[in-house]
Amino acid sequence: MIKENQKLFNQLNVLSDAVISVISVVLAYLLIFYMLAFERNYPLTDYIKLALLFVPVQLFTFGCVGLYDSYRTSTFGKELMRIIEAFFIDGLIMIAMLYIIKMIHFSRWMLALFLILDMILIAIKRLMLRKTLKRIRTKGYNKKYIVLIGGGKIAAHYLESIRREKEMGFECDGYISDDNELDAERLGSFDEMFDILDRHSYSEAVCALDSDEIDHLGDAVEACERTGTKISVIPMIYKYMSATPAIDMVGDIPMMNIRRIPLDNMGNAFMKRAMDIAGSLVMIILSSPVMLISALIIKITMGGKVIFKQQRVGLNKKIFTMYKLKSMKDNAESDTAWSTDNDPRKTRFGAFIRKLSIDELPQLFNVLKGDMSLVGPRPEIPFYVDSFKHSIPMYMLKHQVKPGMTGLAQINGYRGDTSIEKRIEYDIEYIENWNIFLDISILIKTVFAGFVNKEKLRTKETENGVITDERTKTKA
Repeated sequence: MIKENQKLFNQLNVLSDAVISVISVVLAYLLIFYMLAFERNYPLTDYIKLALLFVPVQLFTFGCVGLYDSYRTSTFGKELMRIIEAFFIDGLIMIAMLYIIKMIHFSRWMLALFLILDMILIAIKRLMLRKTLKRIRTKGYNKKYIVLIGGGKIAAHYLESIRREKEMGFECDGYISDDNELDAERLGSFDEMFDILDRHSYSEAVCALDSDEIDHLGDAVEACERTGTKISVIPMIYKYMSATPAIDMVGDIPMMNIRRIPLDNMGNAFMKRAMDIAGSLVMIILSSPVMLISALIIKITMGGKVIFKQQRVGLNKKIFTMYKLKSMKDNAESDTAWSTDNDPRKTRFGAFIRKLSIDELPQLFNVLKGDMSLVGPRPEIPFYVDSFKHSIPMYMLKHQVKPGMTGLAQINGYRGDTSIEKRIEYDIEYIENWNIFLDISILIKTVFAGFVNKEKLRTKETENGVITDERTKTKA
Protein backbone atom coordinates (compact mmCIF):
# COMPACT_ATOMS: atom_id res chain seq x y z
CA MET A 1 0.00 0.00 0.00
CA ILE A 2 1.19 3.53 -0.77
CA LYS A 3 0.61 4.69 2.82
CA GLU A 4 2.14 1.57 4.40
CA ASN A 5 5.03 3.40 6.04
CA GLN A 6 3.57 6.91 5.87
CA LYS A 7 2.78 7.10 9.58
CA LEU A 8 6.37 6.43 10.67
CA PHE A 9 7.72 8.67 7.92
CA ASN A 10 5.43 11.52 9.02
CA GLN A 11 6.50 11.15 12.64
CA LEU A 12 10.14 11.53 11.61
CA ASN A 13 9.21 14.41 9.34
CA VAL A 14 7.36 16.22 12.14
CA LEU A 15 10.23 15.66 14.57
CA SER A 16 12.84 16.94 12.10
CA ASP A 17 10.71 20.01 11.28
CA ALA A 18 10.50 20.83 15.00
CA VAL A 19 14.27 20.38 15.44
CA ILE A 20 14.95 22.63 12.44
CA SER A 21 12.74 25.34 13.95
CA VAL A 22 14.78 25.34 17.18
CA ILE A 23 18.06 25.36 15.21
CA SER A 24 16.72 28.30 13.15
CA VAL A 25 16.10 30.28 16.35
CA VAL A 26 19.68 29.74 17.50
CA LEU A 27 21.12 30.66 14.07
CA ALA A 28 18.96 33.78 13.81
CA TYR A 29 20.00 34.82 17.33
CA LEU A 30 23.71 34.42 16.54
CA LEU A 31 23.41 36.28 13.23
CA ILE A 32 21.43 39.23 14.62
CA PHE A 33 23.11 39.74 17.99
CA TYR A 34 26.68 38.58 17.30
CA MET A 35 27.48 38.92 13.60
CA LEU A 36 25.31 42.01 12.97
CA ALA A 37 25.83 43.32 16.53
CA PHE A 38 22.22 44.31 17.25
CA GLU A 39 21.57 45.28 20.87
CA ARG A 40 20.42 42.23 22.83
CA ASN A 41 17.16 42.69 24.72
CA TYR A 42 16.42 39.09 25.80
CA PRO A 43 18.66 36.04 26.37
CA LEU A 44 18.67 33.13 23.91
CA THR A 45 16.66 30.95 26.32
CA ASP A 46 13.68 33.33 26.09
CA TYR A 47 13.69 33.12 22.30
CA ILE A 48 13.88 29.31 22.47
CA LYS A 49 10.89 29.30 24.86
CA LEU A 50 8.94 31.42 22.37
CA ALA A 51 9.93 29.04 19.56
CA LEU A 52 8.79 26.01 21.56
CA LEU A 53 5.45 27.75 22.10
CA PHE A 54 5.23 28.50 18.38
CA VAL A 55 6.36 25.10 17.00
CA PRO A 56 3.07 23.22 17.71
CA VAL A 57 1.17 25.95 15.86
CA GLN A 58 3.61 25.69 12.97
CA LEU A 59 3.32 21.90 12.74
CA PHE A 60 -0.48 22.19 12.82
CA THR A 61 -0.31 24.67 9.92
CA PHE A 62 1.97 22.31 7.99
CA GLY A 63 -0.56 19.52 8.43
CA CYS A 64 -3.46 21.71 7.31
CA VAL A 65 -1.78 22.73 4.05
CA GLY A 66 -0.84 19.11 3.25
CA LEU A 67 2.90 19.07 3.99
CA TYR A 68 2.64 15.66 5.62
CA ASP A 69 0.91 13.96 2.70
CA SER A 70 2.61 11.20 0.72
CA TYR A 71 5.77 12.22 -1.18
CA ARG A 72 5.13 9.70 -3.93
CA THR A 73 2.16 11.56 -5.42
CA SER A 74 3.31 15.21 -5.43
CA THR A 75 6.09 17.30 -6.97
CA PHE A 76 8.61 19.45 -5.09
CA GLY A 77 7.25 22.55 -6.83
CA LYS A 78 3.84 22.02 -5.28
CA GLU A 79 5.42 21.23 -1.93
CA LEU A 80 7.50 24.42 -2.04
CA MET A 81 4.39 26.50 -2.69
CA ARG A 82 2.74 24.87 0.31
CA ILE A 83 5.80 25.67 2.46
CA ILE A 84 5.66 29.34 1.42
CA GLU A 85 1.93 29.45 2.06
CA ALA A 86 2.35 27.87 5.50
CA PHE A 87 5.10 30.28 6.56
CA PHE A 88 3.12 33.28 5.39
CA ILE A 89 0.25 32.16 7.61
CA ASP A 90 2.69 31.34 10.43
CA GLY A 91 4.14 34.84 10.23
CA LEU A 92 0.70 36.35 10.74
CA ILE A 93 0.03 33.96 13.63
CA MET A 94 3.34 34.85 15.28
CA ILE A 95 2.53 38.57 15.09
CA ALA A 96 -0.85 37.90 16.69
CA MET A 97 0.75 35.72 19.39
CA LEU A 98 3.28 38.42 20.31
CA TYR A 99 0.56 40.96 20.89
CA ILE A 100 -1.76 38.58 22.70
CA ILE A 101 0.88 37.39 25.18
CA LYS A 102 2.31 40.93 25.53
CA MET A 103 5.79 40.08 24.29
CA ILE A 104 6.06 42.87 21.77
CA HIS A 105 9.61 43.78 22.85
CA PHE A 106 11.24 40.79 21.20
CA SER A 107 13.48 41.80 18.31
CA ARG A 108 11.34 41.93 15.18
CA TRP A 109 14.44 41.56 12.98
CA MET A 110 15.45 38.44 14.83
CA LEU A 111 11.97 36.88 14.56
CA ALA A 112 11.71 37.75 10.87
CA LEU A 113 15.12 36.18 10.23
CA PHE A 114 14.04 33.12 12.21
CA LEU A 115 11.01 32.58 9.93
CA ILE A 116 13.10 33.06 6.79
CA LEU A 117 15.85 30.67 7.95
CA ASP A 118 13.27 28.15 9.13
CA MET A 119 11.49 28.21 5.75
CA ILE A 120 14.74 27.88 3.79
CA LEU A 121 16.11 25.05 5.95
CA ILE A 122 12.86 23.09 5.86
CA ALA A 123 12.63 23.51 2.08
CA ILE A 124 16.25 22.32 1.72
CA LYS A 125 15.62 19.36 4.01
CA ARG A 126 12.61 18.25 2.02
CA LEU A 127 14.41 18.69 -1.31
CA MET A 128 17.36 16.62 -0.04
CA LEU A 129 14.95 13.99 1.27
CA ARG A 130 13.27 13.73 -2.12
CA LYS A 131 16.60 13.46 -3.93
CA THR A 132 17.80 10.84 -1.45
CA LEU A 133 14.65 8.75 -1.89
CA LYS A 134 14.90 9.08 -5.66
CA ARG A 135 18.56 7.98 -5.61
CA ILE A 136 17.69 5.03 -3.38
CA ARG A 137 14.87 4.01 -5.73
CA THR A 138 17.09 4.19 -8.81
CA LYS A 139 19.38 1.65 -7.14
CA GLY A 140 16.45 -0.70 -6.66
CA TYR A 141 15.69 0.08 -3.02
CA ASN A 142 12.48 1.50 -1.53
CA LYS A 143 10.57 0.37 -4.61
CA LYS A 144 7.13 -1.19 -4.73
CA TYR A 145 7.20 -4.27 -6.93
CA ILE A 146 3.64 -4.82 -8.04
CA VAL A 147 1.76 -7.38 -10.12
CA LEU A 148 -0.99 -6.03 -12.35
CA ILE A 149 -4.29 -7.93 -12.56
CA GLY A 150 -6.04 -7.04 -15.81
CA GLY A 151 -5.04 -6.46 -19.40
CA GLY A 152 -7.38 -3.77 -20.72
CA LYS A 153 -7.39 0.01 -21.02
CA ILE A 154 -7.38 0.67 -17.27
CA ALA A 155 -4.34 -1.58 -16.76
CA ALA A 156 -2.57 0.08 -19.71
CA HIS A 157 -3.27 3.54 -18.29
CA TYR A 158 -1.91 2.54 -14.88
CA LEU A 159 1.20 1.03 -16.46
CA GLU A 160 1.79 4.22 -18.46
CA SER A 161 1.39 6.35 -15.31
CA ILE A 162 3.92 4.52 -13.15
CA ARG A 163 6.46 4.48 -15.99
CA ARG A 164 6.02 8.20 -16.55
CA GLU A 165 6.18 9.09 -12.83
CA LYS A 166 9.31 7.06 -12.00
CA GLU A 167 9.99 9.03 -8.81
CA MET A 168 6.94 7.37 -7.27
CA GLY A 169 8.98 4.18 -7.03
CA PHE A 170 6.58 1.62 -8.55
CA GLU A 171 7.87 -1.24 -10.68
CA CYS A 172 5.58 -3.66 -12.54
CA ASP A 173 6.83 -7.27 -12.48
CA GLY A 174 4.18 -8.37 -14.95
CA TYR A 175 0.46 -8.75 -15.43
CA ILE A 176 -2.20 -11.45 -15.19
CA SER A 177 -4.82 -11.55 -17.94
CA ASP A 178 -6.38 -13.75 -20.56
CA ASP A 179 -5.28 -11.23 -23.19
CA ASN A 180 -1.74 -10.57 -24.36
CA GLU A 181 -1.85 -6.90 -25.34
CA LEU A 182 -0.01 -4.96 -22.62
CA ASP A 183 3.58 -3.76 -23.02
CA ALA A 184 4.79 -5.89 -20.10
CA GLU A 185 5.51 -9.53 -19.27
CA ARG A 186 2.35 -11.64 -19.17
CA LEU A 187 2.60 -13.96 -16.18
CA GLY A 188 -0.43 -16.07 -16.94
CA SER A 189 -4.21 -16.17 -17.28
CA PHE A 190 -6.88 -15.39 -14.69
CA ASP A 191 -7.27 -19.13 -14.05
CA GLU A 192 -3.59 -19.27 -13.01
CA MET A 193 -3.87 -16.21 -10.71
CA PHE A 194 -3.73 -18.08 -7.38
CA ASP A 195 -0.68 -20.14 -8.38
CA ILE A 196 1.18 -17.05 -9.65
CA LEU A 197 0.55 -15.09 -6.45
CA ASP A 198 1.37 -18.11 -4.30
CA ARG A 199 4.75 -18.73 -6.01
CA HIS A 200 5.98 -15.14 -5.85
CA SER A 201 6.14 -12.40 -3.23
CA TYR A 202 4.92 -9.04 -4.51
CA SER A 203 4.72 -5.76 -2.61
CA GLU A 204 1.20 -5.31 -3.89
CA ALA A 205 -1.31 -6.51 -6.44
CA VAL A 206 -3.08 -3.78 -8.40
CA CYS A 207 -6.45 -4.89 -9.72
CA ALA A 208 -7.21 -2.87 -12.87
CA LEU A 209 -10.10 -4.66 -14.55
CA ASP A 210 -12.11 -3.34 -17.50
CA SER A 211 -15.88 -3.94 -17.69
CA ASP A 212 -15.43 -7.15 -19.69
CA GLU A 213 -13.04 -8.49 -17.01
CA ILE A 214 -15.02 -7.48 -13.92
CA ASP A 215 -16.27 -11.04 -13.31
CA HIS A 216 -12.74 -11.88 -12.12
CA LEU A 217 -12.75 -9.24 -9.34
CA GLY A 218 -14.01 -11.63 -6.66
CA ASP A 219 -11.46 -14.26 -7.64
CA ALA A 220 -8.68 -11.65 -7.54
CA VAL A 221 -9.57 -10.49 -4.01
CA GLU A 222 -9.89 -14.08 -2.78
CA ALA A 223 -6.57 -15.11 -4.37
CA CYS A 224 -4.76 -12.16 -2.79
CA GLU A 225 -6.23 -12.84 0.64
CA ARG A 226 -5.39 -16.53 0.48
CA THR A 227 -1.78 -15.81 -0.56
CA GLY A 228 -1.28 -12.89 1.83
CA THR A 229 -0.81 -10.41 -1.01
CA LYS A 230 -1.87 -6.79 -0.44
CA ILE A 231 -4.35 -5.61 -3.03
CA SER A 232 -5.47 -2.25 -4.37
CA VAL A 233 -8.40 -1.89 -6.75
CA ILE A 234 -8.71 0.77 -9.45
CA PRO A 235 -12.45 1.47 -9.89
CA MET A 236 -13.78 1.53 -13.43
CA ILE A 237 -15.05 5.06 -12.72
CA TYR A 238 -11.58 6.29 -11.69
CA LYS A 239 -11.64 9.07 -14.31
CA TYR A 240 -14.59 10.66 -12.53
CA MET A 241 -13.20 10.32 -9.02
CA SER A 242 -11.34 12.85 -6.90
CA ALA A 243 -8.01 12.04 -5.25
CA THR A 244 -9.74 11.78 -1.86
CA PRO A 245 -13.02 9.84 -2.14
CA ALA A 246 -14.93 9.18 1.08
CA ILE A 247 -16.39 5.91 2.33
CA ASP A 248 -19.72 5.85 4.18
CA MET A 249 -21.48 2.88 5.72
CA VAL A 250 -25.16 2.11 5.09
CA GLY A 251 -25.77 -0.70 7.55
CA ASP A 252 -23.02 -3.19 6.74
CA ILE A 253 -22.65 -1.95 3.15
CA PRO A 254 -19.70 0.38 2.38
CA MET A 255 -20.65 3.18 -0.01
CA MET A 256 -18.06 5.26 -1.85
CA ASN A 257 -18.60 8.95 -2.44
CA ILE A 258 -16.45 9.57 -5.51
CA ARG A 259 -15.96 13.24 -4.71
CA ARG A 260 -15.16 14.16 -1.11
CA ILE A 261 -16.30 17.68 -0.21
CA PRO A 262 -14.79 18.91 3.09
CA LEU A 263 -17.51 21.57 3.44
CA ASP A 264 -20.13 18.82 3.81
CA ASN A 265 -18.68 18.45 7.30
CA MET A 266 -20.76 20.55 9.72
CA GLY A 267 -17.67 21.69 11.66
CA ASN A 268 -15.95 22.91 8.52
CA ALA A 269 -19.11 24.62 7.29
CA PHE A 270 -19.52 26.36 10.67
CA MET A 271 -15.92 27.65 10.59
CA LYS A 272 -16.33 28.97 7.06
CA ARG A 273 -19.64 30.64 7.86
CA ALA A 274 -18.20 32.24 11.00
CA MET A 275 -15.31 33.65 8.98
CA ASP A 276 -17.74 34.90 6.32
CA ILE A 277 -19.86 36.76 8.87
CA ALA A 278 -16.91 38.28 10.73
CA GLY A 279 -15.00 39.08 7.54
CA SER A 280 -17.94 40.63 5.68
CA LEU A 281 -18.87 42.83 8.66
CA VAL A 282 -15.31 44.13 8.98
CA MET A 283 -14.98 44.69 5.22
CA ILE A 284 -18.37 46.45 5.00
CA ILE A 285 -17.26 48.87 7.72
CA LEU A 286 -13.86 49.48 6.10
CA SER A 287 -15.21 49.85 2.56
CA SER A 288 -18.37 51.83 3.40
CA PRO A 289 -16.75 55.24 2.57
CA VAL A 290 -15.71 53.93 -0.87
CA MET A 291 -19.19 52.48 -1.51
CA LEU A 292 -20.97 55.66 -0.38
CA ILE A 293 -18.79 57.96 -2.51
CA SER A 294 -19.13 55.62 -5.51
CA ALA A 295 -22.91 55.47 -5.06
CA LEU A 296 -23.12 59.28 -4.97
CA ILE A 297 -21.07 59.63 -8.19
CA ILE A 298 -23.17 56.95 -9.90
CA LYS A 299 -26.37 58.77 -8.90
CA ILE A 300 -25.05 62.03 -10.33
CA THR A 301 -23.60 60.62 -13.56
CA MET A 302 -26.16 57.93 -14.43
CA GLY A 303 -29.24 58.63 -12.32
CA GLY A 304 -31.74 55.98 -11.28
CA LYS A 305 -30.85 53.21 -8.88
CA VAL A 306 -27.21 52.87 -7.85
CA ILE A 307 -27.39 49.13 -7.04
CA PHE A 308 -27.54 46.72 -9.95
CA LYS A 309 -29.32 43.45 -9.14
CA GLN A 310 -28.77 40.33 -11.18
CA GLN A 311 -29.91 36.72 -10.91
CA ARG A 312 -27.08 34.23 -10.33
CA VAL A 313 -26.90 30.48 -9.69
CA GLY A 314 -25.67 29.57 -6.21
CA LEU A 315 -25.37 26.59 -3.86
CA ASN A 316 -27.35 23.54 -5.02
CA LYS A 317 -28.32 25.42 -8.22
CA LYS A 318 -30.58 27.80 -6.30
CA ILE A 319 -31.13 31.22 -7.86
CA PHE A 320 -30.26 34.28 -5.77
CA THR A 321 -30.03 38.01 -6.36
CA MET A 322 -26.47 39.33 -6.48
CA TYR A 323 -25.74 42.98 -5.79
CA LYS A 324 -23.28 45.24 -7.62
CA LEU A 325 -22.74 48.97 -7.96
CA LYS A 326 -24.16 50.05 -11.31
CA SER A 327 -21.33 50.55 -13.78
CA MET A 328 -23.36 50.74 -17.02
CA LYS A 329 -26.51 52.40 -18.26
CA ASP A 330 -29.72 50.44 -17.83
CA ASN A 331 -30.33 47.83 -20.53
CA ALA A 332 -32.81 45.11 -21.35
CA GLU A 333 -30.24 42.31 -21.69
CA SER A 334 -28.74 42.38 -18.22
CA ASP A 335 -29.40 38.68 -17.70
CA THR A 336 -28.01 37.47 -21.03
CA ALA A 337 -25.58 40.04 -22.42
CA TRP A 338 -21.86 40.18 -21.86
CA SER A 339 -20.12 43.53 -21.65
CA THR A 340 -17.45 44.32 -24.22
CA ASP A 341 -14.23 46.33 -24.10
CA ASN A 342 -15.85 49.19 -26.02
CA ASP A 343 -19.36 48.70 -24.63
CA PRO A 344 -21.36 51.91 -25.28
CA ARG A 345 -23.34 51.30 -22.05
CA LYS A 346 -20.23 51.97 -19.93
CA THR A 347 -19.55 55.32 -18.37
CA ARG A 348 -16.06 56.57 -17.59
CA PHE A 349 -16.61 56.17 -13.86
CA GLY A 350 -18.30 52.81 -14.44
CA ALA A 351 -15.21 51.56 -16.28
CA PHE A 352 -13.05 52.82 -13.41
CA ILE A 353 -14.93 50.99 -10.63
CA ARG A 354 -15.04 47.82 -12.75
CA LYS A 355 -11.29 48.06 -13.28
CA LEU A 356 -10.68 48.13 -9.51
CA SER A 357 -13.57 45.73 -8.72
CA ILE A 358 -15.21 48.44 -6.58
CA ASP A 359 -18.51 47.55 -8.26
CA GLU A 360 -18.38 44.15 -6.50
CA LEU A 361 -18.20 45.50 -2.94
CA PRO A 362 -22.02 45.25 -2.38
CA GLN A 363 -21.60 41.47 -2.66
CA LEU A 364 -20.37 41.68 0.95
CA PHE A 365 -24.07 41.97 1.82
CA ASN A 366 -24.70 38.76 -0.17
CA VAL A 367 -22.03 37.13 2.00
CA LEU A 368 -23.65 38.45 5.17
CA LYS A 369 -27.05 37.13 4.02
CA GLY A 370 -25.58 33.69 3.33
CA ASP A 371 -26.13 33.63 -0.45
CA MET A 372 -22.37 33.84 -1.06
CA SER A 373 -19.07 33.29 0.71
CA LEU A 374 -15.94 35.43 0.78
CA VAL A 375 -14.12 32.63 -1.08
CA GLY A 376 -15.55 30.17 -3.57
CA PRO A 377 -16.28 29.64 -7.28
CA ARG A 378 -17.63 32.78 -8.92
CA PRO A 379 -21.42 32.64 -9.51
CA GLU A 380 -22.78 32.64 -13.04
CA ILE A 381 -25.90 33.96 -14.77
CA PRO A 382 -28.55 31.20 -15.30
CA PHE A 383 -28.50 31.80 -19.07
CA TYR A 384 -24.85 30.81 -19.29
CA VAL A 385 -25.10 27.99 -16.78
CA ASP A 386 -27.60 26.33 -19.11
CA SER A 387 -25.14 26.71 -21.99
CA PHE A 388 -21.89 25.77 -20.25
CA LYS A 389 -23.24 22.68 -18.50
CA HIS A 390 -23.61 20.98 -21.90
CA SER A 391 -20.21 21.94 -23.29
CA ILE A 392 -17.82 21.99 -20.31
CA PRO A 393 -17.20 18.73 -18.36
CA MET A 394 -17.92 18.90 -14.62
CA TYR A 395 -19.06 22.53 -14.90
CA MET A 396 -22.02 21.98 -12.56
CA LEU A 397 -19.82 20.68 -9.72
CA LYS A 398 -19.08 24.30 -8.75
CA HIS A 399 -22.63 24.55 -7.39
CA GLN A 400 -21.90 22.04 -4.62
CA VAL A 401 -20.50 24.90 -2.49
CA LYS A 402 -21.50 28.53 -2.03
CA PRO A 403 -20.20 30.90 -4.69
CA GLY A 404 -17.60 33.42 -3.60
CA MET A 405 -16.43 36.99 -4.16
CA THR A 406 -12.99 35.64 -5.03
CA GLY A 407 -11.59 32.19 -5.58
CA LEU A 408 -8.63 29.96 -6.42
CA ALA A 409 -9.13 30.53 -10.15
CA GLN A 410 -9.13 34.31 -9.78
CA ILE A 411 -5.86 34.54 -7.81
CA ASN A 412 -4.24 32.30 -10.43
CA GLY A 413 -5.13 34.76 -13.17
CA TYR A 414 -8.27 33.10 -14.54
CA ARG A 415 -10.71 35.97 -14.66
CA GLY A 416 -11.94 38.06 -17.55
CA ASP A 417 -10.67 36.90 -20.95
CA THR A 418 -9.44 33.48 -19.83
CA SER A 419 -10.30 29.81 -20.24
CA ILE A 420 -13.48 28.74 -18.48
CA GLU A 421 -12.23 25.14 -18.52
CA LYS A 422 -9.20 26.18 -16.45
CA ARG A 423 -11.44 28.07 -14.05
CA ILE A 424 -13.51 24.96 -13.49
CA GLU A 425 -10.34 22.94 -12.85
CA TYR A 426 -9.33 25.41 -10.14
CA ASP A 427 -12.88 25.49 -8.74
CA ILE A 428 -12.93 21.71 -8.39
CA GLU A 429 -9.45 21.73 -6.84
CA TYR A 430 -10.72 24.28 -4.30
CA ILE A 431 -13.89 22.29 -3.54
CA GLU A 432 -12.00 19.02 -3.00
CA ASN A 433 -9.10 20.46 -1.00
CA TRP A 434 -10.84 23.14 1.08
CA ASN A 435 -9.47 24.09 4.49
CA ILE A 436 -9.70 27.32 6.46
CA PHE A 437 -6.06 28.16 5.75
CA LEU A 438 -6.70 27.90 2.01
CA ASP A 439 -9.47 30.50 2.35
CA ILE A 440 -7.19 32.80 4.34
CA SER A 441 -4.36 32.50 1.80
CA ILE A 442 -6.76 33.21 -1.11
CA LEU A 443 -8.09 36.32 0.66
CA ILE A 444 -4.55 37.56 1.33
CA LYS A 445 -3.47 36.96 -2.28
CA THR A 446 -6.63 38.73 -3.48
CA VAL A 447 -5.72 41.80 -1.44
CA PHE A 448 -2.28 41.95 -3.06
CA ALA A 449 -3.08 40.87 -6.59
CA GLY A 450 -6.74 40.13 -7.16
CA PHE A 451 -8.57 43.47 -7.14
CA VAL A 452 -7.33 44.98 -10.39
CA ASN A 453 -9.26 43.65 -13.36
CA LYS A 454 -6.87 43.23 -16.34
CA GLU A 455 -9.39 41.67 -18.67
CA LYS A 456 -10.04 42.60 -22.28
CA LEU A 457 -13.68 41.84 -22.81
CA ARG A 458 -15.03 40.68 -26.14
CA THR A 459 -18.45 40.52 -27.68
CA LYS A 460 -20.30 37.28 -27.15
CA GLU A 461 -20.68 34.90 -30.06
CA THR A 462 -23.35 32.25 -30.16
CA GLU A 463 -24.16 29.46 -32.53
CA ASN A 464 -27.47 27.62 -32.26
CA GLY A 465 -27.86 28.96 -28.75
CA VAL A 466 -24.52 27.55 -27.57
CA ILE A 467 -21.67 29.89 -26.67
CA THR A 468 -18.76 29.35 -29.04
CA ASP A 469 -16.18 31.71 -27.53
CA GLU A 470 -15.82 30.40 -23.98
CA ARG A 471 -12.99 32.82 -23.21
CA THR A 472 -15.11 35.99 -23.26
CA LYS A 473 -16.79 35.73 -19.89
CA THR A 474 -16.82 38.95 -17.88
CA LYS A 475 -15.46 39.31 -14.35
CA ALA A 476 -16.52 35.98 -12.94
